[in-house]
Amino acid sequence: MRTLILRSLVASLAVLLLAVFLYGCSGSAEPDPSMASSSTEASSDATIALSEVLTFHASFDRGVDADWALGDRQIYTAPSYAEQDQAVPGISNPSVEVADGTGRFGHALRFTARNQHAIFYKAEGNVAYSSEDWSGTVSFWLSLDPATDLQPGFCDPIQITDAAYNDAAIWVDFTGENPRQFRLGVFGDLAVWNPDGLSPDEHQGFLDRLLIVNAPPFATGQWTHVVITYAGLNTQNGGVANLYLDGERLPHASDSIDEPFTWDRGRGAIRLGVNYVGLYDEVSLFSRSLTDEEVRALHVLDDGVAALHP
Repeated sequence: MRTLILRSLVASLAVLLLAVFLYGCSGSAEPDPSMASSSTEASSDATIALSEVLTFHASFDRGVDADWALGDRQIYTAPSYAEQDQAVPGISNPSVEVADGTGRFGHALRFTARNQHAIFYKAEGNVAYSSEDWSGTVSFWLSLDPATDLQPGFCDPIQITDAAYNDAAIWVDFTGENPRQFRLGVFGDLAVWNPDGLSPDEHQGFLDRLLIVNAPPFATGQWTHVVITYAGLNTQNGGVANLYLDGERLPHASDSIDEPFTWDRGRGAIRLGVNYVGLYDEVSLFSRSLTDEEVRALHVLDDGVAALHP
């Protein structure tokens, strides 16, 4: 009887020792408070940095005009960008409206049919353009299925320029046919980078500079965060641009952008939804190129860019 009891005690002790060993190896000890504190402080520092360089934010929660801006807050509509001088405040395209409660945060701008009007905010003051060393960041959210929502032809969700997509401009586009690519283009003065007037498809320099996503993650009922950063434009050493989707940077950059970007500041525009169909939210601009950490912090803001208003 005593032998059985002894064996039972030995077995119980062995089980206990094994449990202690496994617990120690599992790494399931109490988390180090200093690690959590360090992560929180880094996130807070990134948020503060974002607030200090914000130049423009349109959430569409209070209508179509910007919530906060260093320049003109009003949105404008013209029959086309060739007729931009005829622009009037507000949105006069009946296919574009504020859609309550459908945004990434709150409301969103909804394009229900292919937008061929000029819908834009004025860039002066809102885009930190510089003729000597131009850097910045553009951020916005899109919700659409490019394969089913877009009509045939190119679609540019955003263009920042004073002239055209190929002339001192920063833009992203969806290519014209399915399966559609998503591309970032940053091109300076047309007469400098394309003096022979070649079409884009025939200009190898144009094609080589594009940042291309062959299988972009856009889908119906899903929001995708798009961020463009650029630095060193209008410098002798040349500029560089990066594209981020949902907080992650593409592994390659567009660099050696050495032609000038010459602007008529009064005609500069933040063009929205060229040929676009879908939902659009949280357009924001910053006065320098954000870091990877800052883009990730921007991506995970609980209540959107409104939390950054100075």
